[in-house]
Amino acid sequence: MAGTGATPVPSPASPLSRAEQFVWLTARVLEQRRFAYHFLGGSSDAVETALAAYLGEDGGYGHALEPDLRGPVSQPLHTAHALRVLDSIGRCGGLRIERMCRYLTDVSTADGALPAVHPSQRGYPSAPFVPVVDDPPSELLTTGPVVGLLHRNQVWHAWLFRATDYCWTAVDALEKSHPYEIEAAITFLEGVPDRVRAEATADRLGRLVREQTLAVLDPARVEAFPVADGYAPEEHHFPHDYARTPESLARRWFTDDEMERSLDHLESRQQDDGGWPVNWRQWAPGTALEARPIVTIEALRTLRAYGRAIG
Repeated sequence: MAGTGATPVPSPASPLSRAEQFVWLTARVLEQRRFAYHFLGGSSDAVETALAAYLGEDGGYGHALEPDLRGPVSQPLHTAHALRVLDSIGRCGGLRIERMCRYLTDVSTADGALPAVHPSQRGYPSAPFVPVVDDPPSELLTTGPVVGLLHRNQVWHAWLFRATDYCWTAVDALEKSHPYEIEAAITFLEGVPDRVRAEATADRLGRLVREQTLAVLDPARVEAFPVADGYAPEEHHFPHDYARTPESLARRWFTDDEMERSLDHLESRQQDDGGWPVNWRQWAPGTALEARPIVTIEALRTLRAYGRAIG
């Protein structure tokens, strides 16, 4: 199956051409295949084959698919990452998703939701900002995106009932939050079936984002928008981080001028080597190398979604 139609021919100095060289130079096979699918007319079958290398016998995903968790064991964060990849190539169905939902059921908390890190990670390297505990709590950060993407793809499984209820309760209770939690909430709201409730809740979250300065509305005055507690010094979030496409519920949170400034800033962040940087805390030399191609692909997809010329 083809990815995006006829293979484009990027101009030599275009953002896409520069990013392509960066991907071939540095990326894992999975990100090479994803780049080819999204921008070079590559095959979705090839993406799925590369992703299968991270699949565990339990139906979850491991092997450092999410670079900040190392080791072979399946984890909710890895599995959420796999689901995003499958959603992006239109492959969220079949036995693969059934097995994934069984894995999600097995690792859920007493709430029927997902922890950020399952205790099976103990003994393997992991980022200090994702600690391993014996009895981890449920996290909207992990559960929201999984539930939202499964609903978006019209997947029905018994696990979804309690997990959806958990997400509604967690989102409705949000008063003080942080950017990654808001991103998780908006992914949930964009997929959940109750559209009237989802849109009303998204409007409330938009007001919260602005009141709590969780988005840099003017990149020229970035110092006026402090990062969240525990984040790295430059771990700012911008309108495009919440509204990755014009159709996002989060797009209405920002004015046209604010979004244009955000996209201008995103364009400007492409580095001399053709890739985009990571802005979260680095703790091991290999993790940034693996994460940058992921960030680069998402930057290009966002720019293209808003009609920016990438080549």
